[in-house]
Amino acid sequence: MKSLAKSRIRAVAAAAATVALGCTALAGVPSSASAADGSLSVQYRTSASGATADQSEPWLKVRNTGSAAVQLSAVKVRYYFKGEAAGDAYRFACSWAVKGCANITGTFGTLAHPTATADRYLEIGFTAGAGSLAPGADTGDMQLRFYRSSWQTLVQSDDYSFGAGRTAYGDWSKVTAQLAGATVWGEAPEGNGPTDPTDPTDPTDPPEGAPTLFDDFNYSGHTDPQIAAHGWSVRSNSGGPGVPGATWAPENVTFAAQSGNSVMNLETSTAGSGGSTKQTEILTQSMKFRNGTYAARVKFNDAPVSGPDGDHLVQTFFTINDLKAPMADDYAEYDFEYLPNGGWGESGNILYTTSWETYRPDPWEAVNAHSEARQSFAGWHDLVVTIDDSAITYYIDGQLFGTHGAAYLPERGMSINFNQWLIDLAGQTSTTPRSYDQQVDYVLHVKDQVLTPAQVGARVSAFRTAGTTFQDTVPAG
Repeated sequence: MKSLAKSRIRAVAAAAATVALGCTALAGVPSSASAADGSLSVQYRTSASGATADQSEPWLKVRNTGSAAVQLSAVKVRYYFKGEAAGDAYRFACSWAVKGCANITGTFGTLAHPTATADRYLEIGFTAGAGSLAPGADTGDMQLRFYRSSWQTLVQSDDYSFGAGRTAYGDWSKVTAQLAGATVWGEAPEGNGPTDPTDPTDPTDPPEGAPTLFDDFNYSGHTDPQIAAHGWSVRSNSGGPGVPGATWAPENVTFAAQSGNSVMNLETSTAGSGGSTKQTEILTQSMKFRNGTYAARVKFNDAPVSGPDGDHLVQTFFTINDLKAPMADDYAEYDFEYLPNGGWGESGNILYTTSWETYRPDPWEAVNAHSEARQSFAGWHDLVVTIDDSAITYYIDGQLFGTHGAAYLPERGMSINFNQWLIDLAGQTSTTPRSYDQQVDYVLHVKDQVLTPAQVGARVSAFRTAGTTFQDTVPAG
């Protein structure tokens, strides 16, 4: 597949890299109120009241109308709208919020029973860093917006939750709120309420108890013994992918609190030579992961933390196993790869999702399928890939990104990996030192269950609400 395939020589090196098991426990905040004793209301106003707009701007406040404190990480708010076209993708943004935009998430889902005014919803969630609401308190302003990824005009006059005349905050029942999975405010579009037939996108639907890996990446540093104890290895051995002569620097994998939550940071740096280049990778030693759902919240960056920009950088989340022989049919790899400065023949930022059946390194031959988007993906993104007996399906921020067929399904287990590396040094030839960051909030794998992005969000919220910071019940291969 074009010059993209050139990167895949890394497959053998990445999969065969020595790894030491690891994952950790993280600090979650227990919920102070259950759905049974909690009550909420949602206030709404719009900052874009036209029938059409470049972007819809639902500004929201969530108020605790109950008698006990409510952890916001247990709260989900849904704004319902009608998509412009069946294949349209939408992007969420937070312009400003009293609770901090870093503590607010936005994902999109589809309704099981579309109506004339709604076939989708924007679901607003909160990280543990948003804290709690005391009785009578509210979140304050959440100045939110969403738009078509193409930036074409959208029509909002036919959206269920839109109120053209709502230019000041007031209670708005056309937005719903859930607390710990139970609807406690508002009315969903007809046929989509909690007493209606089950909505397959409802995050409370999937059966519990499936073997699961969850890690919130709450470690003290790359030498924390819990990393190995929980099944991860911070890579230090030599080899590809990336610039010849580069080293894999475990000390550049760090962990820090951010907005009340722990985040893993992968730093890659160079001064324009192979010897000065330090790349980063963390991966599971065990190749026990196969069918099911894989998810991570990852922050891609377009610009370096310091120094000149332009390097051909790759920021990733992927699963992989080892190539036992050229063109071996039991090889598998499934990638999210973001190139902020191009590379592999691309001149600008591009994101690939790629499903691999097999390859031969010399002479090069590859069997794979990929989807791509040429745009900036700087910022936090929810990445989900599901694998069942018929297809591999990729989602970004709740939107379908690509589907690849049964020819690319895995025949055996894989590891789970994150890495950041340089394709070459041709993008920026300066010898001035520079460094780039990629951050990871969490990783989730649910064995043999295909979850929707909304269901993934609910699982993660449930772990954090319960104070569960690490769990691995996935049996060894």
